[in-house]
Amino acid sequence: MSDKKEASAGGRPGAGLLPGLKEQVEQKAYLSRETMQAVADQAGLPLNSVYGVASFYAYLPVAAVGKNIIRVCGCLPCDLKDAQGVIGSIRKELGIEPGQTTPDGKFTLEIAGCIGACDQAPAMLINDKLYGSLTADSIAGILKSY
Repeated sequence: MSDKKEASAGGRPGAGLLPGLKEQVEQKAYLSRETMQAVADQAGLPLNSVYGVASFYAYLPVAAVGKNIIRVCGCLPCDLKDAQGVIGSIRKELGIEPGQTTPDGKFTLEIAGCIGACDQAPAMLINDKLYGSLTADSIAGILKSY
């Protein structure tokens, strides 16, 4: 793909951007500035547009992340059912704040806008595995399984 028209489907700048970013994450674990610039060049877009898309989606990390990414749902149903207590338990167990990674690189903690599990509030994802109806007391056992 030597020119931008070939890189973007149908000659539209930005076409195929999400699949391209996802592929880079699968290969490199996160999207560095250099990686986003290369994707931007291929897609015919400015870097800030690619960064805007990447930083919007939780599954497109723009910084190095741990082996296991914990995403606690921060939507209203989860918040009403004590998501803050769940987050507090994770903070206590791992010694990190949301947005941080454990020193051993094993876990990254993130707060997600919604993970689509409102019927199981409060809920979290660890990588792609859903945990619902969480309590502050259930967190230690879940984390130890990783």
